[in-house]
Amino acid sequence: MAVNSRPVAGQGTSRTGLRGLIRRRPLLSFFVLANLMSWVAWSPYILSANGLGIVGFSFPPLLGTTQFLGVLPGAYLGPVFAAYIVTRVTDGREGVRVWIGRMTKWRVGWAWYVVTALGVPAVIIATAVAMTDGDIRMPPVAVLAAYVPGLLLQMVTTGLAEEPGWRDFALARMQRKFGPLGATVILGPLWGVWHLPLFLSEWGGWPDVTWTRVGEFIAFCCAFSVVVTWVFNRTGQSLPLVMLLHVSVNNFMSIAYSDMFPSIATPALSSRVTLLAGTTAAFLVLIGTRGRLGYRPGEPALQD
Repeated sequence: MAVNSRPVAGQGTSRTGLRGLIRRRPLLSFFVLANLMSWVAWSPYILSANGLGIVGFSFPPLLGTTQFLGVLPGAYLGPVFAAYIVTRVTDGREGVRVWIGRMTKWRVGWAWYVVTALGVPAVIIATAVAMTDGDIRMPPVAVLAAYVPGLLLQMVTTGLAEEPGWRDFALARMQRKFGPLGATVILGPLWGVWHLPLFLSEWGGWPDVTWTRVGEFIAFCCAFSVVVTWVFNRTGQSLPLVMLLHVSVNNFMSIAYSDMFPSIATPALSSRVTLLAGTTAAFLVLIGTRGRLGYRPGEPALQD
């Protein structure tokens, strides 16, 4: 009697070829795909007059910046699409459902919204005040009026482009392999390295960028990842709260910081302020959680 050898959907189909490689090494596959797709998509921007100037073409500005057309497509294409591909291959439709479920987990205690939206500016302000001996200025009304719209815009651009991959996919899996602190120590620099090509463009201040600023940026990614992991775990893996935490840094630094602290608003000094603020916050979280970062083993997990 003939035996039907067709594999059952979602249960260990072929272990060879590209799909087999993704199933065997989902995290490695994600990191390779995320970097490869983003870096290829960023190449025109980096080679254009907005970067190295090798190609005589400039990206047109949108809302006052060329980054919407030059950076955002590659940011969306990398972490988000890579996370979807690997999740779909390794865990099927159910895995995608769980992945998307964390993206829509808005029902979290209101205190966490206050912590993520206001805590970040508070730490940066305190750090900058300490560095300037109290030299702080009240931002103009126009800045205050633009703050919340800017935060919402950052949520659907930077937040949505990055966090479904780095935290929703990678961190959720890595914690089960390496623990919360180990996962964060590994993920932080990988997150920072993903940004590296952008330092050859207007995004990174090219051509005035220095190796010191690049190193400080990666160090900030490592320190800030500690805080992000803690918020991710303590909010029951709510991605919207992680996105809000992330973009609160971008939004404050791009909209309010230079008006409040003009004496230290240069790229080099701003980089040091964010690094010191992130490191301070990370130290407090590590001490307060004893390195556990709010992680609760045994939560529903996908295949690793």
